[in-house]
Amino acid sequence: MANALEGILETTLAGLGFELVDTQVSNRGRFLRIFMDKPGGITVEDCALVSRHLMRLFEVEGIDYDRLEVSSPGLDRPLRHPADFARFAGQRVDVKMRAADEQGRRRFVGVLRGVESATATVEVDGVPVALRLDGMERARLVPEL
Repeated sequence: MANALEGILETTLAGLGFELVDTQVSNRGRFLRIFMDKPGGITVEDCALVSRHLMRLFEVEGIDYDRLEVSSPGLDRPLRHPADFARFAGQRVDVKMRAADEQGRRRFVGVLRGVESATATVEVDGVPVALRLDGMERARLVPEL
């Protein structure tokens, strides 16, 4: 269900002018949490609009659920796609890799310098570090408050 649902959501949200950031399905598919974004950020009205639209769409598509939650990804937005890493270049990120590097580090916090050929460059303590996207366990923006 998750892959089919993500395909429907990506197409639908793009048509409404939003980007699908993440989807969480829990309680055996009964609880759906959708995180979306757009340039300039998400408003409460955006969430209400998309929620109403998705409720009608899910009824037509026969997607059965008990609870739907539509939200912004928050200040610590996850980065998943190469376009995310390009879009947020220059911002602080927190990356956790699946496997440790030669020094035994798995976590890298620094300034995202960009992405090229499925490899993100993060400047950690003034030193650029190349991190493969497919080796990342998770990557998030670090909120600057």
